Amino acid sequence: MVYYVEPIKLRKRHANKFKIAIAILIVIIVLSISIALGIFTVKKVRESKNNEILENVMEERKTEIDKQQEVVAQTQEQPEEKKENVVAQQVVKPEVDYKKFVANVNNIYDGKEGKRVFLTFDDGPSEAVTPYILDTLKKYNIKATFFVLGDRVKYNQDLIKREYNEGHYIANHGYTHDYGKIYSNYKKVLEEYNNTEKEIRKALGNKKYSSHLFRYPGGSVGGVYNKLKQKSKEQLKKNDIAYLDWNALTNDAAGANTKKKILQNLKETVGNKENVVLLMHDAPDKILTYETLEELIKYLQGKGYVFKNMYDLM
Repeated sequence: MVYYVEPIKLRKRHANKFKIAIAILIVIIVLSISIALGIFTVKKVRESKNNEILENVMEERKTEIDKQQEVVAQTQEQPEEKKENVVAQQVVKPEVDYKKFVANVNNIYDGKEGKRVFLTFDDGPSEAVTPYILDTLKKYNIKATFFVLGDRVKYNQDLIKREYNEGHYIANHGYTHDYGKIYSNYKKVLEEYNNTEKEIRKALGNKKYSSHLFRYPGGSVGGVYNKLKQKSKEQLKKNDIAYLDWNALTNDAAGANTKKKILQNLKETVGNKENVVLLMHDAPDKILTYETLEELIKYLQGKGYVFKNMYDLM
């Protein structure tokens, strides 16, 4: 009897171990299923939330599109007569007596209505400087006059449109600013003027635009080309084209390389004049002009000047 006791105990022990192993396996399976169900549930919840967010976004976008379509529909339903009037108000300028305009430009320094200043900018437009000058002028609600170059108008049409649409006067500074070309013959002055006018018209999309105002590169008097300039003035006069120099300047194109120098030149050349035509530049390398412009405006305001542009002479 004693001989068989040990194997029976061993079999019982093995059976107990087997049961424990089975129990552990069951527990592991149950835990794995629970974890899997949990992950699946979380994923579904996230998908549900994402779907809900997506539905909200789509609903908002649909509402926005509906509003845009409603605006378009209202515009399309607007009577033709009314739409034509809106366009006309945007593009139509009053008829101008250019002979009178030329006479007023010629007598610009004889104004008797008080202290006034005409801000003028030559050699533009340029992407590097002109937009910032326009921003400052807009900030102070000041209208200036831009004497533009044809070969820069050609590549900066949007800036010409902006100048025009914001109430600034677009005047003519020739096509090249190359003295050897523009002053090679007295007839060349008018030719460069006409070529620049064509570029301005293209930029504005307005075939009837005419500035009737020219500024000689280097000024209308003096220098080695003085005789030629005087002869060319007769052609300008025959075509009702005024020309305008300046009686004050900042020397921003003649060596003034600091804000202090620019402001000092301004103060010295403006002096106590009643009527001021101020020369500045918005060429690509004249960022200092922009950086000084706000202080310049404040100084002139403090001296009691009212800002004008060429539309005020029409």
